[in-house]
Order: sequence, then C-alpha cells, then structure tokens
Amino acid sequence: MPRPTLEQVAQRAGVSRATVSRVVNDSPTVAESIRTAVRRAIDELGYVPNQAARSLVTQRTDSYALILPESPSRVFSDDQFFPGIIRGVSQELDSADKQLVLMVAGSQASHDRIERYALARHIDGVLIASMHGADPLPGTLARMGIPVLCGGRPLGPVRVPYVEVDNVNGGRMAVRHLLETGRTRIATIAGPQDMVAGIDRLTGYREELRGSDRRSIVAVGDFTRDSGAVAMRQLLEDDPDLDAVFVASDLMAHGALQALQAAGRRVPDDVAVIGFDDIALARYTEPPLSTVRQPIVGQGREMARQLLRLAAGESIADSVILPTELVIRGTT
Repeated sequence: MPRPTLEQVAQRAGVSRATVSRVVNDSPTVAESIRTAVRRAIDELGYVPNQAARSLVTQRTDSYALILPESPSRVFSDDQFFPGIIRGVSQELDSADKQLVLMVAGSQASHDRIERYALARHIDGVLIASMHGADPLPGTLARMGIPVLCGGRPLGPVRVPYVEVDNVNGGRMAVRHLLETGRTRIATIAGPQDMVAGIDRLTGYREELRGSDRRSIVAVGDFTRDSGAVAMRQLLEDDPDLDAVFVASDLMAHGALQALQAAGRRVPDDVAVIGFDDIALARYTEPPLSTVRQPIVGQGREMARQLLRLAAGESIADSVILPTELVIRGTT
C-alpha cells in the first residue's frame, strides 16, 4: 500500500500543499483552526513527514543526546544510576515528542566521535552525566554553539548549567542520624574523588563530624559492590573499634555488609551502616539498608526539561538542586 503524500493531506484538509508544509514544520504563521484541520488529516491518513526535509527547513532534528562518559561495562552493570537517568530523560523527551540518542563515551576515540557527530548538527542539544574530573567535553560542545546541560556540577573551568541532587546535605543527614543514635566512631566509604557525587558526599560527612568534634575515618571506593567490601575490610583493619559507617552508594554498602558479616560483626548491634541512593536492593539486604534517597529518575527528567527550555532559547537557572531524603531501615 503506497504511503500517504503531502498532496493527499492537503486535499483532505482543504488547504494548499504549502500550508500543510508550514504546519508540519511548526510555522507560527498558520491559524490554529487550520493547524487543527491539517493535523486531523495527518492522523486520519497516517501521513509521516520526511524527517530529513523537515530538518533542512527547521534546522532542528528533534533529537537530543545523553552522553555517559563511562565504559560500556560500567553503564550496563548493576549500578541503577544509569538506567534511572536514562529512564527519566527518555520519559521527558518522549512526552515532548523528541528522540533520545544514547552515547557511551569511555575513551578518547568515543569523545572525538561525539564531537564530530555534534558538529554535524545531528542533535539539537546534549546532556552529560557521570563525569570524571575536569572533563573537557561540556566546554567543547558549548563552544560549538550546542545547548549543553550536565547532570552534576561540572568540575572543569567551563561553566554550563546543571541539575544536581543535594549530595552534601545527604551526607550530613546520614552522619547526623548516626550521631543521634549514639554512634561515636563513624567511618565513611567515599565515592571516587574525581566525581562530584563522591566529593560532595564526603564533604557532607566531614562537615557533620567536624560540628560534633569527631575525627574522620575515610576509605575510598568506586561505587561498585566489590570496592565497598575491600574498603570495609580496610576500615576494620585500620580502626577495629569503629561502630558505624556511612557509605556513599548502596552498591558499596551491600559490599560493606558482606565484609562485616564475614568479619563476624553484627549489623546494627556492632556496626551501623547507612548507604546513599535508595535503589531497590536497599530494601532486600539483610538487614534492610538505611540510606539517603536521591531522585535519580527525577534528576533525569529535570535534566531533559531544562535542556528543552535551553534549546528553545529560554533563560534557565545556572543550577537546579534536587532534595535528598533520609530513609531509616534495619541497618541503623
């Protein structure tokens, strides 16, 4: 069966071919009543506009990239941050009738490929999440004139807008809860110190301990389960008398719980444990994990929402900070 044509849509709607073209390309010069008639004809006939031709007219592709500067094995692991961000971005773009292009950029070659893709204007804007260090990619893309927004505060010198969760306050809430329950030797397993989430959660931990005149006891992991177990064993060796640990991700906290069990430490009787994220796993550890809930899907949605506004030429805030929430379960 042949595909419906622009001429057939025009005939059905009782307008000219040029008018149909203007409606398809979102021209503001068409009256709303005529626009409604054309859209009705498009729906009735099942007409699909030529995307390449539309892009030439509008200078838009209706496609937006989500770039994750991580290895494929990291993105497609059991870390629920990545599917949560992808889900949130996808939901918001889908509701705006836009296309998501997912790009994994774990190497210099992939960075170069993304720059070429963006320079060719195959996308209308870029979101970047899970950045390490002073990643030059946000600044490079912004200098090309492409709307760029980051998930998390960029650590480099170039300033682009970002959407962040309140990691500092989340760390403070976790430590405050441990102090209020009578814990006195509180350690932390921090996240990577080249990532803003790892840096800010450690800052929150240190600020809250400093206010109570207690010293910091720190090990560092990489947001994986195995690194949490290794760091927990290190902490027990360095300070056998510790009675609590704030862990900067729930996956690392799961590894820490396994290490504590292997060492014969009872949770929470001997050592209290609190994580960060509130992924589904937190409800099914033994005991169920106390944690700090961050709105991962909500962050993805807000990132996409702000980028769409930026791409449309609207003014947006330099940053949007989403709140975190303390969730108390059996490990504290």
